[in-house]
Amino acid sequence: MTRFALHTAETAPEASKALLGQVKSAWGFVPTLHATLAESPVALEAYDTLFGLVAKSTLTPAEQQVAYLAISVFNECEYCTSGHTYLARTAKLDEAAIQGLRDGTPIPDARLQALRAFAEAVVRDRGFVGDAAVDAFLAAGFTRANVLEVVTVAATKTISNYTNHITHTPKEGFMADPSLAWTAPGNRARAA
Repeated sequence: MTRFALHTAETAPEASKALLGQVKSAWGFVPTLHATLAESPVALEAYDTLFGLVAKSTLTPAEQQVAYLAISVFNECEYCTSGHTYLARTAKLDEAAIQGLRDGTPIPDARLQALRAFAEAVVRDRGFVGDAAVDAFLAAGFTRANVLEVVTVAATKTISNYTNHITHTPKEGFMADPSLAWTAPGNRARAA
């Protein structure tokens, strides 16, 4: 298996060093995802920029986390599902919604369920969701801007989910907390 370094400000390529410093300042630590992405300054900047742009979107922080979790669960990314579970709680997303997203069961809130369904469709269908899916999303109270913001969330999660799959990004220590830890269905089957 090819190993990827967990870069620090000292070991990262020169073009990643300043951005790792900004990440540490913003998060209080350098997440292992960012430390891994630092191998490619372009990948690190792309992820960090997209993540920052989603935070500026017209989706509320809780809605952003619904989309992030829906896509991370769909892509079976254990790292991101654990991390976004933490961020969803920080954003005050209802625990029933968080558990529904993690368990693959419906979310009690119909509007958030529509967001989840649309985010999953965008990824599953590679954008070919069809007019009926867009219309259903808009009918749930979302906007045309939200349609495109969900695509932006999907782009953000494509970078992180795929990176984590390819590089086997180590999970953060806090992700061992049983209320955050999540095992992908494919890994559950292999463990059984």
